[in-house]
Amino acid sequence: MTFLLANGELLVEPSPLERLLERRYAGEPLQYIRGKTEFYSREFLVDDRVLIPRPETELLVETALERAPKHGRVLDIGTGSGCVAISIDCERADLRVTSIDRSVEALAVAKRNRDRLGSQVRLAASDLMSAVRNAFDVIVSNPPYVPLAEYEELVDEVRVHEPRMALTPGRKGTEIIERILNEARAKLVLVEVGYGQETAIRKLAAATKWDVDAFLPDLAGIPRVVVLSPHAR
Repeated sequence: MTFLLANGELLVEPSPLERLLERRYAGEPLQYIRGKTEFYSREFLVDDRVLIPRPETELLVETALERAPKHGRVLDIGTGSGCVAISIDCERADLRVTSIDRSVEALAVAKRNRDRLGSQVRLAASDLMSAVRNAFDVIVSNPPYVPLAEYEELVDEVRVHEPRMALTPGRKGTEIIERILNEARAKLVLVEVGYGQETAIRKLAAATKWDVDAFLPDLAGIPRVVVLSPHAR
């Protein structure tokens, strides 16, 4: 505004602004139009190759920072923009953090964020644990967990513009979480889950030999992050 008042005689080309407004009127999220968003006090680049980071996912980062052992190895499954892994890495330089995603396009976004934020996160393409050979101290994941029926009722801003595979895994919404629990090799697993999924997750944990150590609520009081450890055998 100060610039406009001081330079009122300048002519402004309206076309770029009109194109941006057209994108917004079409329902495209503002974060994609701006090409960036804030997460855990850092600015991350985003576009339609990755899910837009949500504030409730910061709880996943906080939990990992609190519970990861010193000099521990952390694996982020389904990294998307890299916001979770990069935030953990930047806050805890002692940790060795690896990020995986089955989408090579998403990994390209994560790489840009890693490089511009000075992170040391390792990036690799993998469909969950299929290409991972090492064990980790902590596995973190914000997987797709929206049941298909709920996904189809999401507002167009989300359903049309954000990547489907980052939002819904199928009919139940817990399909990817079940795979993570079946494939995970770690001392601790931290997973973001959806509204109303606590009972289903507890049943999955029991069936896959994991103990539920805690269900942590987000700021709305919704059980959002489940903390699991291997069942004593």
